[in-house]
Amino acid sequence: MTTMHTRGDDTFTKHESQVRSYCRDWPALFDTAVGSRLTDVDGREYLDFFAGAGALNYGHNNPFLKSALLDYIERDGITHGLDMNTRAKGAFLSTFAEKILQPRGLDYVVQFPGPTGTNAVESALKLARKVTGREAIVNFTNAFHGMTLGSLSVTGNAMKRAGAGIPLVHSTPMPFDNYMGGATEDFAWFERVLNDEGSGLNKPAAVIVETVQGEGGVNVARAEWLRGLADLCKRQDMLLIVDDVQMGCGRTGDFFSFEEAGIVPDIVTLSKSIGGYGMPMALTLIRPELDVWEPGEHNGTFRGNNPAFVTAKAAIDLYWSDDKFSVATKAKGIAISEHFDELCERFDGISHRGRGMVQGLVFDDAPKANEVCAKAFERGLLAETSGPSGEVVKLLPALTITDVELNEGLSILSAAVEEVLG
Repeated sequence: MTTMHTRGDDTFTKHESQVRSYCRDWPALFDTAVGSRLTDVDGREYLDFFAGAGALNYGHNNPFLKSALLDYIERDGITHGLDMNTRAKGAFLSTFAEKILQPRGLDYVVQFPGPTGTNAVESALKLARKVTGREAIVNFTNAFHGMTLGSLSVTGNAMKRAGAGIPLVHSTPMPFDNYMGGATEDFAWFERVLNDEGSGLNKPAAVIVETVQGEGGVNVARAEWLRGLADLCKRQDMLLIVDDVQMGCGRTGDFFSFEEAGIVPDIVTLSKSIGGYGMPMALTLIRPELDVWEPGEHNGTFRGNNPAFVTAKAAIDLYWSDDKFSVATKAKGIAISEHFDELCERFDGISHRGRGMVQGLVFDDAPKANEVCAKAFERGLLAETSGPSGEVVKLLPALTITDVELNEGLSILSAAVEEVLG
């Protein structure tokens, strides 16, 4: 067996595609991870404020989830089951209904569309078109919904869209909340376009929205804006799809990011942390009357990841049986925001925004954000940039991070900001 001991090993440059990205920003050879810390082969530890792009809300190798997974594997529990009925799937569905949906007064059926977030988005778009008989989808500026063609068609990032290599059609971008400085906040413009036979806009099947745009730059939609959008969709007979792939599973504090606004979407997409342990899993939640799929009309070989059902159930049992976890998450989010307040008072050219434990530090001089992340990495902190120009340092720490670890990471980030701006 060949063992790699140095960061300079050329295995990756020799054998892996140029498309790799995170490894370029974090040139370490990572080996182990526990909670909010990763360790490389040289024994150096890194605090993780990235959490698998939001797929590790409960931290790396969470011991409770790991125990449930190991027990399941040890007893030869089914790993791959397509959409066959299994004990693991049934236990997850029951727990999800009893502890997540019912307490929130939500009535959804669950579709397993495949292993990733883009699978959930693709199924949501297809279903909306099937239900309404219409083609157009309204999306928003700076949105990110995935990398497959349907998801890309409702994604805003020009570089990612260009990778499709073909026209991305049947979608219409509209301004996200505050995109134009508040000039279009009441949706009157949108409704006029919908009602105007001369506008050139075909009647949309649905609107797809993120309540907080993570990849787009931690752009936070106000609760009243989301309510206005939901009301407009009802008046205009359009389905409302909320993409909660990155912002769901407690990232903003509540289990669903749309709870704060008091809206009930027609379709919800979930992935990333729904599997609990970082295992591939995605859900499409559908109002029962919209579940018009024919058997097998949308499927996928890996839609039945039974070990993920096990860890997903364990995560819900441990963290979502009451509101303590949600309250703690919101408190940590406030702590990050207050720390950013202090930074913004000390240095010119920065501001901040966020909700819960997705927080962004925004740099007027966009390249400075990347410099800060590079300096933070040198000090042992993983954080990434987001936004159309990479102008935002986006923090996605595990929701389970301790107060000591959170303060340690924020101190590292402050030192990096001081080095870059001071």
